[in-house]
Amino acid sequence: MEEHTRHDNHRGHAPVSEADHAGHANHGQAMPTGHAHTALDDEHAVHQHGQHAGHSTAMFKNKFWLSLLLSVPVVYFSPMFGHLLGYHIPSFPGAAWIPPVLGTVIFFYGGQPFLKGGLNELKSRQPGMMLLISLAITVAFGASWITTLGIGGFNLDFWWELALLVVIMLLGHWIEMRALGSARGALDALAELLPDEAERVTGDGTEIVSLADLAVDDIVLVRSGARLPADGEITDGQAELDESMITGESKTVARGPGDKVVAGTVATDSALRVRVAAVGPDTALAGIQRLVAEAQASSSKAQALADKAAALLFYFALAAGIITFVAWVLLGHPDEAVIRTVTVLVIACPHALGLAIPLVIAISTEQAARAGVLIKNRIALERMRTIDVVLFDKTGTLTKGQPALTGVASAGELTDDELLALAAAVEADSEHPSARAIVTAARERGLGIPAAAGFASLTGRGVTADVGGSAVAVGGPNLIAAEGLQIPAGLQEKTRAWIDRGASVLHVVREGSVIGAVSVEDEIRPESRQAVTALQNRGIKVAMITGDAQQVADAVAAELDIDEVFAQVLPQDKDKKVGELQARGLKTAMVGDGVNDSPALARADVGIAIGAGTDVAMESAGVVLAGNDPRAVLSMVDLSRASYRKMIQNLLWATGYNIIAVPLAAGVLAFAGVAISPAAAAVLMSVSTIVVALNAQLLRRVKLNPEQVR
Repeated sequence: MEEHTRHDNHRGHAPVSEADHAGHANHGQAMPTGHAHTALDDEHAVHQHGQHAGHSTAMFKNKFWLSLLLSVPVVYFSPMFGHLLGYHIPSFPGAAWIPPVLGTVIFFYGGQPFLKGGLNELKSRQPGMMLLISLAITVAFGASWITTLGIGGFNLDFWWELALLVVIMLLGHWIEMRALGSARGALDALAELLPDEAERVTGDGTEIVSLADLAVDDIVLVRSGARLPADGEITDGQAELDESMITGESKTVARGPGDKVVAGTVATDSALRVRVAAVGPDTALAGIQRLVAEAQASSSKAQALADKAAALLFYFALAAGIITFVAWVLLGHPDEAVIRTVTVLVIACPHALGLAIPLVIAISTEQAARAGVLIKNRIALERMRTIDVVLFDKTGTLTKGQPALTGVASAGELTDDELLALAAAVEADSEHPSARAIVTAARERGLGIPAAAGFASLTGRGVTADVGGSAVAVGGPNLIAAEGLQIPAGLQEKTRAWIDRGASVLHVVREGSVIGAVSVEDEIRPESRQAVTALQNRGIKVAMITGDAQQVADAVAAELDIDEVFAQVLPQDKDKKVGELQARGLKTAMVGDGVNDSPALARADVGIAIGAGTDVAMESAGVVLAGNDPRAVLSMVDLSRASYRKMIQNLLWATGYNIIAVPLAAGVLAFAGVAISPAAAAVLMSVSTIVVALNAQLLRRVKLNPEQVR
């Protein structure tokens, strides 16, 4: 906290007209392209990385719904499915051609992404999920046409299996694509740190324009209490700027002509005119959007494991198919060789494997968002389960990042409540954060605030006003020194403890005499204690880092029972402290909200940015907390552990199913009368998919609401 020495200067600044103070600009989301970003944009966004390169969420969605619609008559009119369920297929001219005709449409239309992807994997000699899927649907397609045309006398009607295979794979990839892009809408909401319009100064006055219409060297008017619409330089006016979105610190900073200012910061007490210096891709919002693009390209270790499993399954299925065919031919059963080989290749297709990871990712991302945790990078979520220590930046994370009244001391002439009401009367017209804290505290106590007149700012010292016919001033040490006042010994004794813990002390002066003082300091969040205790109960240490004095840091640490404290740390040295923790063999998560936290967030094993923090901090972090509740870190720990368990369980089930089912489909136990028919193989494959889906749904039982953490 800084001393309360800079107050309202917005009265008396002639260069900024009085009309500048009328009204306020609207606040909302700003898009550099000039139009609001929508969910439709996300669906049509084309991915450029991995197996989904060239694909969009909308493509998989459209193909899924149309293929699902076409699959209904294919399944219903399929002789194998009818025989399996014991119903009679309607007979009319052309009925027998419904499955092959619609099945062919599904194969080429719905299967196109997999056929194309499989071909690419084949060309690159890197077999994976796409090649395995394309192999299965191609074998099913070929075998079904051979049966339909009566070639060889085989009974290999896989039309219904082909249709369901394509539909399920499209569903799995649609879910995964949605998960890949899920961070976009949530992070776009953070652009609300900027106004969606600006007030541009013209020769005839001012005009309201969108941010997209601003150009470098334009002059914009920023009214008192409004956010700056662009980066630039102040040309006229002086104001206390709330730069917490940039610095992560709660102190307001005095800015005047010639000073550089950043979009999204708030002019707390006076109007400014600013010359625009950065627009379009150079703005903070553009940085957030670049962050989203990087998040969409992030990979997952678990998904990589699934892809490796698919590659191994491809070779496993191919080898099993060849061995099956050769073995049955050598045994003198060529017809059985074809049936068994086709069954093996179809059953090896990873229905369950294709959904094992995407479903967990989609559900965990959704559940995290509901708990106020926006996952940018999947690896960050996976790593969170292994964290040994969480390092919190103090201001804005464990504390509220805004001043609150913490003490009132009268010199004896008035009661504490009377002194507070008097101070609130003087501060009532001020927009300074410390002034608001005093007025808020007086109102919360139900005190009657006297009327004041003649409000004036004492530059660099405090504020003054006439209350009840007496001149009353409120200010810090500079006010006392400038007026040559003496602080009563008894009052000095009362305020010494405030000063020792780093609080700002504001003295109340009436008619030249110091009659009392109040203390204002950054307030600890009530939920911080619960967050610290819950982390420690999970075996995770809690550390705190701050640039504040040691006594300030120790006071907060003692109140929250924090394990380790790093105080008086320069902004550029925060990442070194993360390195120190890592050098001890501790896997470290860093929670911060300012530009000076970004190197530490990037160095940490998991970087967590507070949602009200800066875009630069968010860009360096793997996870963004949409709110300011530190208990959301607990939500992430619990979700990380739960989702990892589900991923491993699903992978083990999906791969284990294939390892067991493929040999049975090949007929290794045929000598004992145990053999899986093509229809039974298809049913088993569908059952495995249902098991994986239901297991993933159990993630919804994990309690992630920060208010419910224990």
